[in-house]
Amino acid sequence: MNLSLSGKKALVCGSTQGIGLAIAECFAEAGAEVHLFARNRDTLKNVVESLPAHGKACHSFVSADFSNPEAAVKAIESIYGDSPNFDILINNTGGPAPGPILDETSNNLRKAFDSHVVMSQLLTQMLIPNMKQKQFGRIINIISIGAKQPVDNLGCSNTIRGAMASWSKTLSRELAGFGITVNNLLPGYTLTGRLESFFRHRAAESGKTYEEITNEIVCGIPAGRLGKPEELAAAALFLASESSSYITGINIPIDGGYLACL
Repeated sequence: MNLSLSGKKALVCGSTQGIGLAIAECFAEAGAEVHLFARNRDTLKNVVESLPAHGKACHSFVSADFSNPEAAVKAIESIYGDSPNFDILINNTGGPAPGPILDETSNNLRKAFDSHVVMSQLLTQMLIPNMKQKQFGRIINIISIGAKQPVDNLGCSNTIRGAMASWSKTLSRELAGFGITVNNLLPGYTLTGRLESFFRHRAAESGKTYEEITNEIVCGIPAGRLGKPEELAAAALFLASESSSYITGINIPIDGGYLACL
């Protein structure tokens, strides 16, 4: 199986920490030219400098706030032009804050929709012309198991993840004939800064300790542990490779067996 990304250019969103960072590092190791897209310029610069480079690969970054998709797209255009030449797009951004959906404000719902669905839509529209011309493209969306089975107290996140999954499935059918695949990775409980924050929020609400909350979650995972960002990155590498050319429009949960549904 050929998992090399040599000669490929990847735009990886949310790539300064957690799953996005793990994917950027994995892709660079596989030979891709990796272009990071996130908010913190200083962190982006540090990550770019740490990535391994193979051959003629020249990594770079763009700094922008995903809550303003139109401005973020202009930031990309200012560096790569209005029709950037990328082979792989990783749509990935931090999820909304915890809380019941009934308590969520319309403003927060709109902001989450902009950061996830609208941002992904605009980026895809930018990259598709060149992907169609090459008859090759990989769009991989990092969503959540909440797209298949709602997670308690993540009302806004569950709602937006479902919208992303539906958007992705629709897009996959429109692009399959051009050699472009669109797939979703659904992380379960994965060791990231966001998960730690979520556990601390749940601990504060319940009066339990962080350790107690963590143990309760782990007890519900058949694999008996939390996931690692590198495990998501390995799946993303396969989906980004030539070997996955007949796989499109699917959700892949990476959750240690947590989901109770098919």
